[in-house]
Amino acid sequence: MGEASCPQLAAAVSNAGGLGMLALSFVDLDEIRRQVRETKALSQRPFGVNLILDFDQQEQLAVCLEEGVPIISLFWGDPTPLVSRIHGAGAVVFHTAPDAADARRAVDAGVDIIVAQGWEAGGHVRGQMSSLCLIPSVVDAVAPTPVLAAGGIADGRGLAAVLALGASGAWIGTRYLAAKEAAIHSHYRELLLRANGTDTVYTQVFDVGWPNAPHRVLRNTTVRAWEAASRPCSGNRPGEGEVLATSPSRGEFVRHRSATPGADAKGDIEALSLWAGQGVGLVTRVQGAAEIVQEIIDEARSVFRSCAALAAS
Repeated sequence: MGEASCPQLAAAVSNAGGLGMLALSFVDLDEIRRQVRETKALSQRPFGVNLILDFDQQEQLAVCLEEGVPIISLFWGDPTPLVSRIHGAGAVVFHTAPDAADARRAVDAGVDIIVAQGWEAGGHVRGQMSSLCLIPSVVDAVAPTPVLAAGGIADGRGLAAVLALGASGAWIGTRYLAAKEAAIHSHYRELLLRANGTDTVYTQVFDVGWPNAPHRVLRNTTVRAWEAASRPCSGNRPGEGEVLATSPSRGEFVRHRSATPGADAKGDIEALSLWAGQGVGLVTRVQGAAEIVQEIIDEARSVFRSCAALAAS
């Protein structure tokens, strides 16, 4: 969830029985310590930190391990060089995989838990497979290593479905953008609540700061202008370099910047990178994170009870 994560959201999810995560790849070291310590102060339950391996994360990882973060989640790169270091600090290693072969390599390198990310996912997406096909293939490839399913899961029905496919749990992002605790701009949240799955697009247009990294976002004026111009490459895109918004905490948002509009941003919020997965149509109201966790659990249990009753009839 990138900059949408924060200690309040992570702690609320963990306290409710889920596993809260902090995304700290692009955060300075003092801020990493602050966020980790604040999360610990808000929750006695486990939580994790996500680091993107397309960028040097050595210093960020060192701070996380010094602060005793129990789970390190690695994304978009080879986890092999970091696994022994993380294990040496007593932490568990997650790795997000786009396919069965990548998942198998990660497990052979010592990764403890695989996150299988389907193409439906919001934000940055490495693979090309849908969750329905991806998850069982990864489960089969890495058994008995646990697999978490990501991509298009926004309610208890989705959780029940991926458990039936062999996953041990679900990694959910877009649904939590509507959480009261999520650190996003209110207009971004409003646009999410009005959107459906066909309003998202898989693209590379928001690449300033993170090039060559496909992602899924809400189709907005920036995307439409690029599509109308026949999808030109960087350097020839409409409005390229234009400052659309500013933020005291995140600086200037130029058009095509890969960055989440936070609550303190001011400007043309609609034209920024509005990350969202295809499950966004199932996100219909603002709730507390704990309420979301419990609702997903209750709905999944209801699905399984209905399936059991059907099987017994």
